Amino acid sequence: MEQTLVILKPSAIHRGLTGKIIGRFQDKGLIITGMKMMQLDETILREHYAHLVEKPFFPFILDSMMATPVIVMCLKGIDAVETVRLMTGATNGRKALPGTIRGDFSMSGQENIVHASDSVESAKIELNRFFKPEEIFDYTPSDLSFFYSPDAN
Repeated sequence: MEQTLVILKPSAIHRGLTGKIIGRFQDKGLIITGMKMMQLDETILREHYAHLVEKPFFPFILDSMMATPVIVMCLKGIDAVETVRLMTGATNGRKALPGTIRGDFSMSGQENIVHASDSVESAKIELNRFFKPEEIFDYTPSDLSFFYSPDAN
């Protein structure tokens, strides 16, 4: 099974949406194998958003992502990266389809509620950035057979 990173951004924290969002992932059948609240700083944000550091809007990202602590999660499941990306929707909440997390809860490209890894490779890098190995747990929930058929791959 794949693992992926999800960050519940300050816009989710401020608006009290964390329970609803976490519930959606659990309802889908994704397994939370790591979760913690942390305060992001400029150093980790410059690393995480290295591809955007030179953009004129990067200071807004810094301000937004440091406004409150965030919740970082490691989610596990078959095709977890793609599944989470489909659930989160388009980056700009105004363009995200209804039924997606951003489509239901966001009206912004920046204050877009969640970050989700965009590939299996990125997920590995990002999980290592936000979690120590001992903070991610490998276990199988007893009800897993009710989410996946025996031949799921």
